[in-house]
Amino acid sequence: MFVGCCAYAVDLVLFLVLRGRFGWEPLTAKALSFLAGSTVAYLGNALGTYGGRGRARRVAWRDFAAFFGVNTAGAVVQLLCLAVSHHVLGLTSARADTVAGLGVGMLLATCLRFWGTRTLVFGSTEPFGGRRRPWTG
Repeated sequence: MFVGCCAYAVDLVLFLVLRGRFGWEPLTAKALSFLAGSTVAYLGNALGTYGGRGRARRVAWRDFAAFFGVNTAGAVVQLLCLAVSHHVLGLTSARADTVAGLGVGMLLATCLRFWGTRTLVFGSTEPFGGRRRPWTG
């Protein structure tokens, strides 16, 4: 949870600085802040949270690419929830956008990211009774 909070803080602060202080276009600022937040989250998980799960503590480009892909899929889920609510259902208030993007979208994206990070990125390669280690650790 600490790693996620740090990554979120980096994403948020960098986005606000790029948008406010430097006047960057929103999508460019969000793309860069997303990349920075994902990098912080990967390093924190690779070296901390999942560092002892059958792999040496290391940073690998393949794992980073998979982690970034899982996080990108989560971002797409959030954007889709917001787009469906706003453009398909016609719920255009600020409250509806917040509930769709930061409520429902964040919940679904978090579930996808948790599953993807545990299984696709940092899944243990050690055998456990002739099969993969269970997802519960």
